Amino acid sequence: MLSEKIEKLINEQIRNELFSGYLYLSMSAYLSSINLNGYANWFRIQAQEERDHAMIMYNYVLRAGGRVELLAIEQPKTDFSDLGEVLKDTLEHEKKVTAMIYNIMDVANAEKDYKTIQMLNWFVDEQVEEEENATENLEKYNMLGQDKKALYLLDKEMGARVYTPPAILTAAE
Repeated sequence: MLSEKIEKLINEQIRNELFSGYLYLSMSAYLSSINLNGYANWFRIQAQEERDHAMIMYNYVLRAGGRVELLAIEQPKTDFSDLGEVLKDTLEHEKKVTAMIYNIMDVANAEKDYKTIQMLNWFVDEQVEEEENATENLEKYNMLGQDKKALYLLDKEMGARVYTPPAILTAAE
């Protein structure tokens, strides 16, 4: 069984992961509206990954004998000045998500909840990748994005991304 505190934190994180998906879908819609369809694709796939993260936690709560409580999701930001703002916001958001995961990990460690720690280890590793991708995307844009030909190539590169479900999700189903 999960403690009430851990169950509450994970339920909040399910909401946070769904919000992340909603935010990235909003970014995708904005990018489509300015004809950066490769970036829009990248963010649509990112939105799917965030929904997957929510489902990993959802499945975990159920498997651990807890109760999933789906909390309200706030409206994400919908107005952006340009691609640079989207990429900067993405990195800031991923850093915020990392802090949220670390907070749950701190509580799990304090409670010696080893099964939750084990599950969260996947998220700690995932957040390294998420922040690395967000940093790389922002740095490429800062280096090349003002050059329209380079931006065209970056957009094509982002359009090549394909969705791959995480193994931890498919193993749990």
